[in-house]
Amino acid sequence: MSDKFFPKIIINLPNADIPIKGLVSHLFQGQDQQILFMEFGNDVEIPEHSHDSQWGVVLAGEIELFIEDKKFIFRKGDTYFIPAGDRHSAKIKAGYKDVTLFNQRDRYKIREHQNR
Repeated sequence: MSDKFFPKIIINLPNADIPIKGLVSHLFQGQDQQILFMEFGNDVEIPEHSHDSQWGVVLAGEIELFIEDKKFIFRKGDTYFIPAGDRHSAKIKAGYKDVTLFNQRDRYKIREHQNR
């Protein structure tokens, strides 16, 4: 993975504390929402879960989203929306990059030890 994909204005944001091997994530904290800039260095499977609504735009790579048992495939340039409370899981391929807005102020915390 290369931080060169995202510009310095993004790289200088704090890292989100998300325990996924190979994930680099930069967190922008709003008053009521969070925006994450994410880059996955490994293939990852995210188990089924739910939370407040989520919107994302795929910048590179591919993600399979399973939302309420329906399969969707998103690639560069695609956007997706997961309504609040909908059960979802994902298969994310190495090299996937996106920007994701969570309609939740406290979805993720800032990682205490930053790795920039």
